[in-house]
Amino acid sequence: MEQKLLDFGLVDIAEVDSTIGVELVYATPDNFLGHVLYPEIHHAFAIPAMAEKLVKAQQRLKAINPDLSLLIYDAARPLCVQREMWESVKGTPNVSFVANPAKGRGMHNYGAAVDITIMDSTGTPLPMGSKHDYFGSEARIDHEDELVANGLITKEELENRKLLRRVMTESGFITCVSEWWHFNHIPSIRAKEELRIIDFE
Repeated sequence: MEQKLLDFGLVDIAEVDSTIGVELVYATPDNFLGHVLYPEIHHAFAIPAMAEKLVKAQQRLKAINPDLSLLIYDAARPLCVQREMWESVKGTPNVSFVANPAKGRGMHNYGAAVDITIMDSTGTPLPMGSKHDYFGSEARIDHEDELVANGLITKEELENRKLLRRVMTESGFITCVSEWWHFNHIPSIRAKEELRIIDFE
């Protein structure tokens, strides 16, 4: 599978910048679905232009604090995996958080999105107020001051989110309102016009 991703024109982000951490949640059962979706994928892949932006974001973060690094939870996602994910959430409360591959494609399916956080020098992720793939109100970025005021996230967690958004948006990424960890390389309409779906079938 990984060779197919390379043959498709994607790059291994660790080969572009080995200082960026990778901990693919879908290569383990520790995700919101509770089972492994990436049995054959152990590295994070992206289109080259997005990988270059990630390098810039890492450099910006290091300039602010050399002890911190970006940590990738998910990047390029083949359409076959998207289909499996969709089948797993159909009829559940999580259905609205997964793109239906029959109706459209998610940005991960173009290799143009990344789920990401910040880790310290020991490899421990900074607290962000919710886990990755948590779909409650605490994951949203549009009313964070209210989340702090209501005690749902702390001021420290908000500052960590702001730092992540700063280095990512200053490097050209686009935020996702409902998920503090998700960033797009380009708008979805451009992706549909300019990029290819990662599909091997």
